[in-house]
Amino acid sequence: MASSSIPLVLFFALLISSTNADSCASQFDGSDLSVIPIYGKCSPFNPTKPDSWIDTVINMASKDPSRVKYLSTLVAQKTTSVPIASGQQVLNIGNYVVRVKLGTPGQLMFMVLDTSSDAAWVPCSGCTGCSTTTFFANTSSTYSPLDCSLAQCAQVRGFSCPSTGSGACSFNQSYGGDSYFSATLVQDSLSLAKDVIPKFSFGCINSISGGSVPPQGLLGLGRGPMSLLSQSGSLYSGVFSYCLPSFKSYYFSGSLKLGPASQPKNIRTTPLLYNPHRPSLYYVNLTGVSVGRVNVQIAQELLALDPKTGSGTIVDSGTVITRFIPPIYTAIRDEFRRQVNGTFSSLGAFDTCFAATHEAEAPAITFHFTGLDLKLPMENSLIHSSAGSLACLSMAAAPSNVNSVLNIIANLQQQNLRVMFDVVNSRVGIARELCN
Repeated sequence: MASSSIPLVLFFALLISSTNADSCASQFDGSDLSVIPIYGKCSPFNPTKPDSWIDTVINMASKDPSRVKYLSTLVAQKTTSVPIASGQQVLNIGNYVVRVKLGTPGQLMFMVLDTSSDAAWVPCSGCTGCSTTTFFANTSSTYSPLDCSLAQCAQVRGFSCPSTGSGACSFNQSYGGDSYFSATLVQDSLSLAKDVIPKFSFGCINSISGGSVPPQGLLGLGRGPMSLLSQSGSLYSGVFSYCLPSFKSYYFSGSLKLGPASQPKNIRTTPLLYNPHRPSLYYVNLTGVSVGRVNVQIAQELLALDPKTGSGTIVDSGTVITRFIPPIYTAIRDEFRRQVNGTFSSLGAFDTCFAATHEAEAPAITFHFTGLDLKLPMENSLIHSSAGSLACLSMAAAPSNVNSVLNIIANLQQQNLRVMFDVVNSRVGIARELCN
């Protein structure tokens, strides 16, 4: 396979939006919350130079292997008292943030949105190694630490308690292989737009080592007992959806919608599956993949959900590019190459890059789920070099150094789609929606 001889910086094509600057301050009513990429124009973490932002996007995709490794390690744990939630480790990739308020009066925080994690956590005042924006617990009238005797403590991965007597529930977790944090489990009010969830349990981080932890914390939207869905009780009836804005948009105005009333009425759905091996993840039944008009030959056992190994296909908001286990990806890639004329090269994580002059020949890719076919727009299938001379298939195999059995439908392939999760009715819905 030929390699490119011209150094190129890969980025997701940037289109300057005509939206004016005050769109960053736009508000949503009710439970409709804006969602923005962590490095977007409207993000509080936005770099000062456009080139830095582009480099950051590249780095996000290059960190997918650690995300895949993290997802592969999530297994169910058991306790005699309450179910133990998996996914208590924090995100390995922080792409999109949602604006929330913690405490009374509310303190504004931009927390990473993650569908494959349960527990929420934020850096707290006095934290060693944290960012400059922290939660000041001592100014909140509704703040309280949680004791080890409470059920929530046993639901946190890595918790520790005194061998005798009572004490604060503390826990330690790793992040991305190069970062670690320690935290205390606490409760306080969580405000989402106009909704308030009292006594919301989350981790109050007091120390961090390493530089990869998202600066203002994480909001877990997984399926475990510590997740937002579980802690909100009947308020949202186990239903939420998001629309992730494309990287082609400059101002990035996606949205998170909570509760059944705000969801699209006519949305195609596929069954939401449950895998006891990794109970916090959102599994769906991927039955096949088409490249153009060709239904790629994939052995069904490679796609099937297996409760013993945790294999199957998940929908995940934190992985950047869709990853398939190697035999599946190889079959998809080889068919894609067969239909595109030209010489192929590699660039970063992408091994199927070709001259953009052949882009018109690129076939559409369709994911087939039970009861639902998702035909990806080209902007969700291809990414381009900075000079625009190369187009690359924006998918990859699971890393060779990770013993992954998961296929992951990632956020680049979900952009400008409304993706709905209905846990109570065991379904996932997908509909086209421009949310730039």
